[in-house]
Amino acid sequence: MSNLRTLVFFATPAHDCSYLPDRKATTMFVDPRAHVDKHLYSQLTALGFRRSGSHYYRPHCEHCNACVPVRLKVNQFQPDRSQRRVMSKNADLDCKMVRASFSERYYSLYAHYIEQRHADGDMYPPSQEQFMSFLVEGATDSWFVEIMDGEKLVGLAAVDMLDEGLSAIYTVFDPAYEHRSLGTFAVLWQIEEAKRLGLPYLYLGYWIEECRKMNYKTRFRPIEALRDGQWRTMDVN
Repeated sequence: MSNLRTLVFFATPAHDCSYLPDRKATTMFVDPRAHVDKHLYSQLTALGFRRSGSHYYRPHCEHCNACVPVRLKVNQFQPDRSQRRVMSKNADLDCKMVRASFSERYYSLYAHYIEQRHADGDMYPPSQEQFMSFLVEGATDSWFVEIMDGEKLVGLAAVDMLDEGLSAIYTVFDPAYEHRSLGTFAVLWQIEEAKRLGLPYLYLGYWIEECRKMNYKTRFRPIEALRDGQWRTMDVN
């Protein structure tokens, strides 16, 4: 059984940064041969690691620390006016958590989302193998949140269960429902689910101040950032 003391880590060669186009990035990975159970995964997450399929990683850039791990204290969260509107306009939708798995309807929604929203990104073109390796394989306690409009699947959020929280992995939605702000709605639903389960945190991955598409994360408050090995509440203006 692997633990933090026995884990071996590897670093990738420098590569183009996915978020800041003028910079190079280096990524630290846990040895893929290690057995990472839920407890160890929880410890890694508290240290700023993320899961992508069977890989556990965190940025390890020599001259840049722009990627900041963030998490939300769910019991202290108070939605702002915009978030309350999102909750209200999606009150007709039904959500439930199911075990992460492959299905044609999940993949169809995923592929349509990538094709319409991220055709210029490194996840295009989508494939079933990509869906499996990214969202299904390697998880120890991974779930999908189905977002349903009647009988229609309009959103799917991948979330991992940790010892002391939930980890929001990825959310896709029907682009025709963009006006519903389903990405924000999925986070709001996970906040309430973490509360219901008695879990104190929702981990939201990395926040980069210079990356506009990550700005939404700091609208969930109070949000904590991991800097210099310590989780501290961010002073967000």
